[in-house]
Amino acid sequence: MSEIIDFRMADVLRLRKPHPCGGFEWEVVRVGADIGLKCGTCGHRVLLERRTLEKRLKTFVVRGPEPDPEQLRAIMERD
Repeated sequence: MSEIIDFRMADVLRLRKPHPCGGFEWEVVRVGADIGLKCGTCGHRVLLERRTLEKRLKTFVVRGPEPDPEQLRAIMERD
């Protein structure tokens, strides 16, 4: 089994196949079991399973900001 890819909010991804509008780049707008993406060309939003997105991912164009360690610890303590 391969390593899980760390997707962050505001990542810009390039996928293997273009969107029907012609755009290759997508922005991550939701992170969880499913990943929400917004097309950089037309603004269309889609929701993909993490596994499906990992298969379709070609490269990261821009990485989003690192999550704040304090916020991560607060989230982990809450659960």
